[in-house]
Amino acid sequence: MKRSQINRILQKDISFAKEKQVYFPKFASWNIDNWTNLEERYREIVDNMLGWDVTDFGSDDFTKYGLVAFTFRNGNYDHTDVYPKPYCEKILFLEEGQELPYHFHKLKEEDTINRGGGNLLIRVWNSTETGEFDRQKEVKIVKDGEKLVVPAGTTIKLEPGESLTATPGIYHKWNVEAGTGKVMAWEVSKTNNDNLDNNFYKPIPRIPEIEEDELPYRLLFGDYPIWSKKLNFQFNPDKNK
Repeated sequence: MKRSQINRILQKDISFAKEKQVYFPKFASWNIDNWTNLEERYREIVDNMLGWDVTDFGSDDFTKYGLVAFTFRNGNYDHTDVYPKPYCEKILFLEEGQELPYHFHKLKEEDTINRGGGNLLIRVWNSTETGEFDRQKEVKIVKDGEKLVVPAGTTIKLEPGESLTATPGIYHKWNVEAGTGKVMAWEVSKTNNDNLDNNFYKPIPRIPEIEEDELPYRLLFGDYPIWSKKLNFQFNPDKNK
């Protein structure tokens, strides 16, 4: 993806969130100067991948396969002694015509909540031990406290205010119901690590390669490994105790 495209996407989604009266912490609007002068006391943002995320899943077609997210809070699987928080909270944006490709999580249980906009469609399957779709076994899932048992490949619709709880091993794919408009979703889950826990049905890159045709409007969490070197700190648990 081009950085200029990412910048325009973020500007549009931030405006959309404000229209829905959703606001972000101060670090969500930090510029390059803020990051360059980042102090050690803010390192949790970098270590736990808080902040912005824009991806086209390596498709080069964000309008078809894409997602925008912002992580407000998160724990850390590898350093629970330093970051004992066992949960994660995100906001996610999905446009009409876009798809979040089939994937399941090996570790993470998550609630997906439609917080506003259009209707979110989530298609579900169980996964087999070899990572295939289980085309026979019914899927056990919970919608707003209601236990559901649905046929393999069922699409569940979430209207604004509705939610779905998915346990590890359940394949899911997101779309927006045509004609209902862009969706703003919330995710409340166990600790999240997008570098380790996503199992996509078709192997695809989770973090896009970026062509730097202009300066970042906002850094993405995928930028942190580069920028943390410029910030002159790397993960050192002893410094956090």
